[in-house]
Order: sequence, then C-alpha cells, then structure tokens
Amino acid sequence: MPYGEITDAERLRELVDAVLLIGSDLDLPTVLRRIVDAARSLVDATYAALGVLDEQKHGLEDFITVGLSPEGVRAIGHLPEGLGVLGLLIVDPKPVRIADITTHEQSAGFPPGHPPMKSFLGVPVLVRGEVFGNLYLTDKRGADEFSPEDESLVVALAIAAGVAIENARLHARVRDLALLEDRERIARDLHDTVIQRLFATGLNLQACYRLAQLPAVQSRLRQAVDDLDETIRQIRTTIFALETTTAEDAGLRANILELAREMASVLGFDPRIRFDGPVDTAVDPHVAEHLLSALREALANVARHAHASSVEIDVEVVAGDVVLRVTDNGVGVPPAVDRRAGGHGLRNLAGRAAEMAGTFSLERRAEGGTELTWIVPAS
Repeated sequence: MPYGEITDAERLRELVDAVLLIGSDLDLPTVLRRIVDAARSLVDATYAALGVLDEQKHGLEDFITVGLSPEGVRAIGHLPEGLGVLGLLIVDPKPVRIADITTHEQSAGFPPGHPPMKSFLGVPVLVRGEVFGNLYLTDKRGADEFSPEDESLVVALAIAAGVAIENARLHARVRDLALLEDRERIARDLHDTVIQRLFATGLNLQACYRLAQLPAVQSRLRQAVDDLDETIRQIRTTIFALETTTAEDAGLRANILELAREMASVLGFDPRIRFDGPVDTAVDPHVAEHLLSALREALANVARHAHASSVEIDVEVVAGDVVLRVTDNGVGVPPAVDRRAGGHGLRNLAGRAAEMAGTFSLERRAEGGTELTWIVPAS
C-alpha cells in the first residue's frame, strides 16, 4: 500500500508489531535478522541491512541483508566493510537521509554485480549507549526518498532493537551459567560417585587375585585392575575438562590439544593425550610456555627419528611438579646416545629442565620405542 494511504495510527501499529516481533526471540542471530526484516517492512524499503561494528568501531565485522536473493549476494562478492556512504554512521553515529547516494560526495560507487540503489536511510543501533551497528535502508518504494516520518519510525525501532539485542545477550549469559552449573554437577558426581565405585571395584579385584590359583585367572584380574586404573585416570581428565568452560579458560590443556593437532600432520597420525590433575589451574603460565616448547621439540624428534606409528602424551600435576611424558613405539633411542651431545633438540630439552630446577630423561623402552620424561616445578 503506498505511503499516502497509510494513516498515522496504522504506521504506529506497524511499529508496535515490529517491536513485538523482534523481541519475541532470545537467539541473537534470529533477533538481528528480525530487526532488518522489520525495518524494511516498516518504511517500505526495497533493501535493508544491519552492519555490525567490529570491536574497534572502525568498520563492519558482519553485514546482514534482506531483499537480495542468494544469487544477488554471491554476485556482489565481498560484503561491505563500512566505507563510502555506509561509513558516515560509523564516523558520526546519527541518522542520515540521502535522496540519491550515487551523487553524494562520500559515495564510493557500487562493485560489479551490485544492484542499483538511490534513496538511503541510515540509523545507528545503540546498546547501553554504545553503538552496536547501523541499520541501512535503500530504495524507498512509492516515493523518491525516505521521509522524516520514516526516519522517526526507524529511530524508534532502533531503540527497541538495542533492548532486544541486550536481552538476547543476557539470555545467552544465563544459559551459559546454567550450563556451567550442570557441568560442575556432572564433574562432582563423577568424582564423588563413579570414581569411588570404580576404586572399590579395583580393590575387590585385587583381593580376588590373591585367592586365584590359575595363572591365566591372575593375569586377567591384573589386566582388569589396570583397565580400571586407566578408566579412573580418563574420568579425572574429563572432570577437569568439564570445569573448563571457554577456550580462554582452557589454558594449558587447550594449548596442548592444539599443538597435538598441529603436529599430527608432521607425525602422520594423531597423538593420544591424557591429563591428570589440575593442569589448567596449577601450572604457572611461564612454566606452561616452556612445557609447550618442550612438547613441540619432543614430537619433532619423534617425527624426525623414531619411525613411530603411535605416540602417547601424558601431562600430570603431582606433588607440586608438572610431568610431561612422551612415549612412542618407534625404533628406540640408540643405547649409546648422549642427550647432551645428541643434537640441539635434546640439549634444548635438558637445558629447559635444568633452567627451571627440573629433570629430563630419555629412555629406551623394553617393549620397544622411547620414553621421554620432562619434570619441572609447576609454579
């Protein structure tokens, strides 16, 4: 319906409907798209977009569009970064109306594949007084340009959009807190119930071992106890992982996992990793940095010399020390190797440990392969 046939009451009702619509969902991506949809419908624009500002407030890190087909978006290619006319609101976050953006002094032109656009309306979206992004509307239908009334409506919508965005953010924080509580409860149950039961079962099996007469039975009981010990160790690793909620909080654990993924392409396979103890909280950042360097050197040595098909990485915190153990199934270290003269890699490993009042050893395993042990104070 052309603008001239819409009464003020109807436009107000459209505004209220739009506000209710964008506030009816608590998922932020959905809220953002509804804001753009509502703005376009409210002022009868052909195209609409929400440019989300980057952290420095110097450009756009996201650009949500409505009115362009998927093919049209692909034809444009790289989305706008906040230059030209779009940059007006970034430099000075105030409403802007332009009758013809192609003739504006700030116009940077359109890239190949971009549809022609003429009339323009831009309004900043504020969240707690800070600019979150900007609403951009182009090509008013049924008129040559957007009116002051259009601007007022979009400004009112932008205020409501700021509230909706903040509400969605708060809901996400509440959801994260609820998830954290669940993770803590699961970790507590694993520690207080599951591990204790497994430990008791292991003790019972050890008691049965003393009663068993057949060597085969003794062997199987011994293996079952070893398997339970390994299961308990893995559960403890899971407990500490559950207590880590974000990549930033993950600290040393996440860095070790990332390093292992990186070195997998060099090794030709994924290392197996086990953690025991409060690896993320008990190891000083300075120590963690040296440990990561030691692990990188150890894995590089395996890749260069061991001809191994598997590597196990164990990291544990015990009695105030952090212990790094790297075990492979390769050809094994030569019996006469001198780690002090056996190359820069081994000398670096030994030097790092000595510098931090720790120890370093490299041993040939009886069953084949090599075991590297690097121990330093955790803090």
